[in-house]
Amino acid sequence: MKGSVQVINELLVELFNDILTIEKTALQNSKFNDLSITEMHVLEAIGLTPRTMTDVAGQIRVTVGTLTTSINRLVKKEYVIRKRSEGDRRFVEIELSHKGKLAYRVHESFHQTMVKAMVDKLSGEDNEVLINSLKRLMQFFKEQYRLIEEKSNM
Repeated sequence: MKGSVQVINELLVELFNDILTIEKTALQNSKFNDLSITEMHVLEAIGLTPRTMTDVAGQIRVTVGTLTTSINRLVKKEYVIRKRSEGDRRFVEIELSHKGKLAYRVHESFHQTMVKAMVDKLSGEDNEVLINSLKRLMQFFKEQYRLIEEKSNM
């Protein structure tokens, strides 16, 4: 069993690092090369509908102050629009600008292409095994590290 633990650890670490490298390279070679991978993930967390700073900070598990720093840069780069909530002026809503939505859609397409290339090579049975294994792994991490389930439709 010790051997498989080591192999799985090495695979997870390498996979995580490879995905980050692939994302970073794709971003640097795109017309959105002024974005860092962290900023792109903030855009991804905001999504296509207006959200509050508190909601986005909770989703990506950072403080509102940390998110504010990223949002300030993204507003300056014209990817995000910030405004006070109409319903409650104490809340700040953020939404993607046209440029931000375009970057979001390009990044989303990149993810879909990457995953599709991988699963297209799997048999139906292997695909189900992969999905079930990833779900169990994700559930383990959430329970083990007390992560809050933000997306209920997985």
